Order: sequence, then C-alpha cells, then structure tokens
Amino acid sequence: MSSKLDVVLGLQWGDEGKGKIVDVLAGRYPAVARFQGGPNAGHSLHFDGKSFVVRSIPSGIFREGSVNIIGSGVVLDPTTFKEECASVSAMGIEPRERIVISKKAHLILPTHRLLDAAYEAAAGKGKIGSTLKGIGPTYTDKVGRHGLRVGDILTPDFKDRFAKLKARHHRLLDDLHFEYDPFQGETEWFESVEFLKRFELVDCEYFVDKLLKEGKPILAEGAQGSMLDVDFGSYPFVTSSSTTVGGVCTGLGLAPSRVGKVFGIFKAYCTRVGSGPFPTELFDETGEKLRQIGHEYGAVTGRPRRCGWLDLVALKYTVMIDGVTDLIMMKSDCLDDFDTIKACTSYKVDGVETDQVPFDIAAQIEPVYSEFPGWKQDLTGVRLESGLPKEFKQYIKFIEDYLGVPVSIISLGPDREATIER
Repeated sequence: MSSKLDVVLGLQWGDEGKGKIVDVLAGRYPAVARFQGGPNAGHSLHFDGKSFVVRSIPSGIFREGSVNIIGSGVVLDPTTFKEECASVSAMGIEPRERIVISKKAHLILPTHRLLDAAYEAAAGKGKIGSTLKGIGPTYTDKVGRHGLRVGDILTPDFKDRFAKLKARHHRLLDDLHFEYDPFQGETEWFESVEFLKRFELVDCEYFVDKLLKEGKPILAEGAQGSMLDVDFGSYPFVTSSSTTVGGVCTGLGLAPSRVGKVFGIFKAYCTRVGSGPFPTELFDETGEKLRQIGHEYGAVTGRPRRCGWLDLVALKYTVMIDGVTDLIMMKSDCLDDFDTIKACTSYKVDGVETDQVPFDIAAQIEPVYSEFPGWKQDLTGVRLESGLPKEFKQYIKFIEDYLGVPVSIISLGPDREATIER
C-alpha cells in the first residue's frame, strides 16, 4: 500500500524552529527530504546536551536508519555541503550512508556569491537583506536556463560548462562595476565537487515514488517560511523559491495527491530577518526582551532578528494557502515572564479594518490587538498538558478558534525532549 508524504512548513518569516520538530518527528519516518532553499537556511537541533546547525542537509541526519534526500528544488553549494558533512562525520555519522542527492538540484558557484554581494551593493537603500550565500543568483540562472545541476558534474565537459557560466557571471559583475577576485573560492569548490561525486546521486522523482510505493512514508522539510514565498510572501522582500506546500510537489517531483499531513510551525510571537514589512514589530524594550529571551539571532548569519507580537492575520493567511492540518507552536516558554500578551487579530490598512493580508506591502498597516493575561510561570520543565496553566491554555484555545486548526504539538524549549504532543 502506497504511503503519503507529510510536510513540515514554517508559517511566518522563517526561524520558527523547523529543525527541532523535524528531528522530533524524523524517528517516525524512514526518509526526510529537503525540497527547496539552500545554505541560507539554518535549522538548529538540540539533544543530549549538544547543539547542531544543519543548512543543506535534512534535519533527519541524526536519526539512525533515516534516508535524507536533498531534492531537486534545492540549490546546493558543494563547499558548504562538504563543511557540513565534516561536522556530521565528527559526530561519528557517515554522511554517505544517510544522504542521497537529486541530480536535478542546482549548483551554487563561487561567482553566484559574488553576484549576490554585487546586487545588494547596487541596491543601496533598497536592499532585500540577502544572506549573501548566492541563493538568489542561482535561482535566477535556474529560471533563466543558464544553471548547472548536480548531475552535470558527471559529464565529461563539466569544466567547459562551468567556464561558460563563470564567464557570463564575470560580464554581469563588470557591468555592475563590482571589484572581485575572478578565482575566489574556485580551488576549494572543485575539490568539493569531487567530494560530491562520492554520494549517491539520484533521479529524485523516481526515488521518492519508489519509497512511497514500498509503504515508506516521507517527511518533507521546508526552509524559510511561507511569508517569504516568492509568489505569496511579502514580495519583493522574499526568498527565491516556493516555501509553501506547492513547493513540495515541484521540489521533489511529487503529485499533490501524494501529500498527507501538513504540519505548520509558528512561534508564539513573530520574528523576521532582513528588510520588509512586519506589522507587529516592536521597537521598544518589549521587543528587545523577546530577542534576548528567545536568543533571536540567525543560526547561520548571527544577525539579530526583528521581534514582535504574534500576527494571526498573517498566520491565518499561510494556514489557508498551505492547507495546514496540524499546528505546532514553538517558543511558548519565551512568553513566561510577561504580564500581558498580545496577538494581532486584524489590520487597519490606510484606516480601513481588514482580516486579510493586503497586496500592497507599502500600505500603512496598523495592527489591531487582542490582549491576554500572562501565565507568569516557568513552562520549560512541563512535559504533560495537565501541567500547563489555565492562562496558557486559554491563549492556545483562542489561537485554535481563530485559525480553525488544532495545535497538536507545543514546544517548551530547544531540546527534543521539551515537547508536548496533544
């Protein structure tokens, strides 16, 4: 009997805690797959008193017996991937035994990183807030039909293909009057390409289909968050890939009918990295308190995250477009010390109240809040739902009623054990 593919998606602007939840759930799935994004996505995992950050490698890597698939929708930097594998090897895990890579995943070249920096420099005050990992320029080449794919490294003329694309990038960099070293990172990159050849390179769509037909369910892991989706996010302040549930199908070569549960992850408050609209952003000491309590700094970049109250308008929007079946609430414990907790339940857009996310992100958006009494209790040691204070349960109930979807998992700390399943 054919199995289904379940999905874990971030519902906000990324950094929701997807890595921890995939790690928690991965033990129930023979395979974990990344379907989009690149090494700008840092998924943090905490267990056995240790912390790890994975970027391109799926978060199931630390689960014995798990197959970890890097899908066709991913953009892969061989150098970064090799570094990640070295960290995994240091844990006593052989990456080649647990990772397969789609031949159709696109390669990030050293010059993609240069282009990323050049475009940001040229943007001036209109910067997107790129992580400068070369993600955007790689997806641009993919859509423009200039890109190199993982399967190309096996062809006899690969170096000629590389040289052709590199020359194209140099022309673009020269047009932008950007100073650069034409050979920056190239030696290390080609060494990493040789390392990449040691892995099992697969036709992802056939590989995934075979697993499901054999009755082996798959957990698909999204990077970033739904509000950063290139089509439905706060454009142009978005990532360069499809971070919503539709990206699962295009990123793995999978029919929509094969998708089972959709786990939507959100923080009990909101954060955002980089530029772009953020209606509930707090610029006062409350926002700074959330940043400090939640350790809101990028897992890969170290950049401080912008912080604000929970935005239920945006959350209801992403629940709708993703078809979320189960909600997972993260970092609830970070609100333990607040007397009053707020959640945005509507917007005033140019003075008119609405419960919908507007097309025009430049509009004047004023959040309208509902307020809740804080629970003023340390939740980090709670492991049973019966131990949760009534104020917290009331907050959860309000969220469930507003969104129309149950909260099935509550995270009360970074460790995989600090989790309540309902």
